[in-house]
Amino acid sequence: MSPSMRRNLRRVEETSAGGLVVDGNDMAARAALIGRLDRRGRLRWSLPKGHVEAGETAEAAAIREVAEETGITGRVLAPLGTIDFWFVAEGRRVHKTVHHFLLMAQSGELSDEDVEVEQVEWVPLTQLAERLAYDDERRLVQAVPTLLADTA
Repeated sequence: MSPSMRRNLRRVEETSAGGLVVDGNDMAARAALIGRLDRRGRLRWSLPKGHVEAGETAEAAAIREVAEETGITGRVLAPLGTIDFWFVAEGRRVHKTVHHFLLMAQSGELSDEDVEVEQVEWVPLTQLAERLAYDDERRLVQAVPTLLADTA
């Protein structure tokens, strides 16, 4: 896309939230990851996330989105970090900011019933980096061992 075409696109700001829900507070714990199909039909593992609704805090949105996409309800332990990026969709140039949190599982059962999710799995914390499809999410989860030690 040429620079002049990009300048003519309407700029839009979007905010999402999500995170990593774990089932324990040490390195023997597991984390719930979701698998979505990309445009080429490949399964890509990532952290659950979605739009922050009007009047909702990022923390509340993260709890809701994690529960909707994994079946697990958690409570926020700590912020994991924020990722922001740009993309073009539907004639718009979108700046998306995603707030991620570390959550401790409280209730529920792992479920892939959300229409946006192809699969859901509990993954050992020691395997997170190799399973996550996106570099920015792999960077965020590097802080998990320290955050869990601080909450133990």
